[in-house]
Amino acid sequence: MEENAEQRRRELTERAAYHADVQRRRAEEESAKAQALIDRFVVRAREADLPTEELTARPRSGTGRYRTGVVGWYLRRNRSVGIDVDGRFYVLNVPSVRFGRWRTVEIHPTPPPLVVGKGAGDGEVFDLAVLLQQRLQWSDPGQG
Repeated sequence: MEENAEQRRRELTERAAYHADVQRRRAEEESAKAQALIDRFVVRAREADLPTEELTARPRSGTGRYRTGVVGWYLRRNRSVGIDVDGRFYVLNVPSVRFGRWRTVEIHPTPPPLVVGKGAGDGEVFDLAVLLQQRLQWSDPGQG
């Protein structure tokens, strides 16, 4: 009886590992496709002389913006996601930082998704290709 339980645990562990591996590979493939879209956007933005600006981050709780030192383009008008001039993708919501408004906070790029906002909870989901195309059409960087 105990051998059956041990065998069952091994099988469940193997299945879980298999599904985790499939999910990881799927996410990597999605990010690779999204990165190709972003790389094309960066080339087109430079060709169009689309102005860059320092990206700022919003604290998850509270108001205001934090300077990041990262230069690039916002993809949404609410300034929640951006791309730097090297094509790295950033989600611009960060934990609150003591004295964050008076100093630069560190942000880290994340693997880009093909669908921006999926799973975020606010219900706003956007296709990355559409966001990138729309961003190329913005005329005023202050609207970002």
